[in-house]
Amino acid sequence: MRSASGNGFDSSDSFAVSGAAEGTTRLHDIPPSITPSHGDDSHLLSRIASPADVKALAPDELAELCREIRATLLAYGHQHGGHIGSNLGMVEATVALHRVFDSPRDRIVFDVSHQSYVHKMLTGRAAAYLDPDRFSEVTGFTNPDESKHDQFVLGHTGTSISLACGLAKTRDMEGPNSGIGNVIAVIGDGSLSSGVAFEGLNNAAEQGGNLIIVFNDNEMSIAGDFGGMYGPLARLRASGGTAQPNLFNAFGLDYRYVEAGNDVSALVAAFEEVRDIDHPVVVHIHTLKGAGYDGEETHADRQTASASPVSFDSPTGVHPTDNVNHSEPWHSDHCNLSDHEPHEGQCEASHWQNPDAAIGKPDDPRKHYGKMAMAALEPRFAAEPGLVVISPATPGSNGITHEFRERAGAHYVDTGITESHAVAYAAGIARAGGTPVVATTASFFQRAYDQFFQEMSLNRSRVTVLDFLGGLSGSDNTHSGAYDVTMFSNIPGVTMLVPTSARDYLADLAWATAPAGSADAPAGPAVIRVPGEAILAAERDATLLPVTGGQIADRPQSASLPASASSASGGISAATVRGTVSVTAQHAGARHMLDWRVNQTGSQVAIIGLGNAYPLAEQTAAALSDDYGITATVIDPRQCTSLDSDVLESLRDGHQQVITLEDGQLEGGWGEKVTAYYANHHVSDGSRNPHVLNFGAAKEFTDRVPLGELNERYGLTVEQVTEAITRCF
Repeated sequence: MRSASGNGFDSSDSFAVSGAAEGTTRLHDIPPSITPSHGDDSHLLSRIASPADVKALAPDELAELCREIRATLLAYGHQHGGHIGSNLGMVEATVALHRVFDSPRDRIVFDVSHQSYVHKMLTGRAAAYLDPDRFSEVTGFTNPDESKHDQFVLGHTGTSISLACGLAKTRDMEGPNSGIGNVIAVIGDGSLSSGVAFEGLNNAAEQGGNLIIVFNDNEMSIAGDFGGMYGPLARLRASGGTAQPNLFNAFGLDYRYVEAGNDVSALVAAFEEVRDIDHPVVVHIHTLKGAGYDGEETHADRQTASASPVSFDSPTGVHPTDNVNHSEPWHSDHCNLSDHEPHEGQCEASHWQNPDAAIGKPDDPRKHYGKMAMAALEPRFAAEPGLVVISPATPGSNGITHEFRERAGAHYVDTGITESHAVAYAAGIARAGGTPVVATTASFFQRAYDQFFQEMSLNRSRVTVLDFLGGLSGSDNTHSGAYDVTMFSNIPGVTMLVPTSARDYLADLAWATAPAGSADAPAGPAVIRVPGEAILAAERDATLLPVTGGQIADRPQSASLPASASSASGGISAATVRGTVSVTAQHAGARHMLDWRVNQTGSQVAIIGLGNAYPLAEQTAAALSDDYGITATVIDPRQCTSLDSDVLESLRDGHQQVITLEDGQLEGGWGEKVTAYYANHHVSDGSRNPHVLNFGAAKEFTDRVPLGELNERYGLTVEQVTEAITRCF
């Protein structure tokens, strides 16, 4: 999405790699004879410049167009990566939509819009999928800046029906002069489970008028399909759309069922039947996620998908598969999230495909630290029946592996794409004395803002939030994690911890999830910002931390500036046993957990690096020492909920400058609070009022800007910070 990424991102569609890595084995060899080549008029897709060209094709050419689109998606997935599985399932439906309807007069709204790759190919953007040199021209989601055929910038889920209701309302109020014809919402691939989708269905039935809701039922969410609605949906599929209760009829909506959701002719006929309809209708289409991937049946004891070549014996390249309706608990197969080995059907790995160039690379921070957290929690399940991990979808993206879920049993709950429900649900568990841990991506947590305020914080619920992918990244504009500190750290009663090492991360988790009634346990909710790439890179290469080398003392010496060169870790011991990290908190009370850590004592300049920006603090200090002979004080604040006034007061003596570094939105963020502290606590002796410089991100949306470029833009480089410091002397 979902991204969300993953996405989800879950992940985003920002991973652009031109070509596979040298020596990498391709998993699917696309036959050259059917692989479209941009500019080659012998291929239909190369000739499609707009939906009008789809309408101009002969009926018997539609299946060939679907074959070429599917081959293009498969090749694109190997070279670039992305949400390939959901788009493979939507090839025929998207071709049929543009065959029947007249975009952009007829408004098509793609929910989440990670299912819009085929739509983009058919609306003048095919070259961005055919030509590796042009892969970066389009986002992974709809975007009106790209095309008049895209209605909204959408990367989160569940909103298409509400948006479509709004478009239809204006059309009906303005009449023929509105310029709007049919309004079509395309929802599915898990997004129907989102609460706002049900709010949209409720409004659609009341509003009336022309509104066509295409429900893409591929029997999947991002992981398995969870929730009470999926049983009735399965019975609808089994009965050819006649079973009761019918979820959509219950809302008062008209309903049509299309079993052959990957048959373009059947879909054209179904859409022609509802075109220009005068009331809301749901067209329920049964599709195969990942249609065109290896169709070999997946067995229960299988750990990875096979890598047999794709053949295109069927008219559209869709293979028959038995990989549906699994009886095992997670309603998906056992491919265990290998993002480069997706296959047809209920395959969790097909949600997000990594490019071939990423094969063999170590886990990204989300998976690395997510697996670490689950390994720390799992041994506690037997003794703590109330300890529950909650994922509002996207578990695999965050290292919550298939094997962990199987072993966790009732200690793991996937609520589907329902962030608001997940947080409120966790608050209920906490109220009953349980210990809930809610884990998902920073940008998705924005969807639960009210629940964080009301059900969680106002009620002082002991909820632990694992906040993945917080901070700057090169992702698309719908999946930026740059705003999480601004959001979480300003909610009353929330403690937001920002660890800068695996040891601190696990210590924070142990403290935040201490069972109710434990000594020194937090009194309310805690958010843990999961470390990002800068921290993981420094843990893998200690030279990236030139001041400490990643080595810090076990205990804080005091709450003020210490005399030694290193200080607190919160009193945590960690051991690695059989690959599983076990953490025991020793006297890690609330005061010590919130104390800032001074890792180097110096003078003239104090550099405070929050979270992912902490390695930059050490690197800048090293540059100041090497180039200017300045030994800077280096501080890891460890949290962004409150200021450590003892440390800030200690800096008045001998420090002319205090520098704050953060990889998030500066305005309303953390660094400005340090500036405000000294401004609001001005002392008469001017020499004891240090000048504060804040470094962080501008208040803006960025779209697929490489992280290095963002750091340059915001001055978050050693050279720029050093230059700003020395310029002030």
